[in-house]
Amino acid sequence: MKLDMHCHIKEGSPDSKVSLDEYITKLKEHGFDGMLITDHDTYKGYRHWKYDMKGKVHEDFVVLKGIEYDTCDGGHIICIMPEGVKMRLLELRGLPVAALIDFVHRHGGILGPAHPCGEKYLSFTNTKKYYQAPEIMKRFDFIEAFNACEQEDSNACAMKLAKKYKKPGIGGSDAHKIECVSMGYTILPEYVTCETELISLIRRKVPIEAGGTYYGKTTREKMGKAGKLLTYSFWFYNKGGELLRRKKRKEKGEVENPPSPIDPIEIPYLQKHTR
Repeated sequence: MKLDMHCHIKEGSPDSKVSLDEYITKLKEHGFDGMLITDHDTYKGYRHWKYDMKGKVHEDFVVLKGIEYDTCDGGHIICIMPEGVKMRLLELRGLPVAALIDFVHRHGGILGPAHPCGEKYLSFTNTKKYYQAPEIMKRFDFIEAFNACEQEDSNACAMKLAKKYKKPGIGGSDAHKIECVSMGYTILPEYVTCETELISLIRRKVPIEAGGTYYGKTTREKMGKAGKLLTYSFWFYNKGGELLRRKKRKEKGEVENPPSPIDPIEIPYLQKHTR
């Protein structure tokens, strides 16, 4: 089964120029069977699929729910929760990466670093946390081993990490423009129809192939050395957002580990599909 496991769509990511319908149409044209929506800190794009498109169009295509979470100390982390589980906390960025791992695992999900060897602050191996607590790498369930918007050396490093820590390596386009869609892929040895089945597959550490071609036309590439401004802008953006979100959580009385998901699921079903 061929998937794009790093997708940003216009309905959920303000910086994406590609609608979900356009994204799916192009992926199907290039032989893909499904996609994982990974908008930053929101399930808004997936909700668009669930409430406006599912059962009406693209019924031969699998759309899965994911999120690219902005931690305060470990860069961008891709999180996949079981079918029916969408946690409020994952839409409030700024948790420390160790707390995020605890939270996701506690609620039956899996997670791994996006573009782990990429830009400073955005990528786990280029954060202080990687050096302060290297054991965290062992706690991830997978590693993004190929990202079409990264450079070749970045992906080579990510692939080495996956092999070193014996983690499944996934691939995705990280596309924000239509030209980049379908340039990164993950090939699974089995067909999955929901997030719970994907989680089970990755936990079993079945052979997974990740690869693709390089986009090379990202805003960062076009800006050259000036692209560093984007990196430092992210640091200020994320730190400011962390403080704001923390304040909102306290004002609302929300705890760091809420006891139940937004969409409750049948526990026997979850146990059956994650053994």
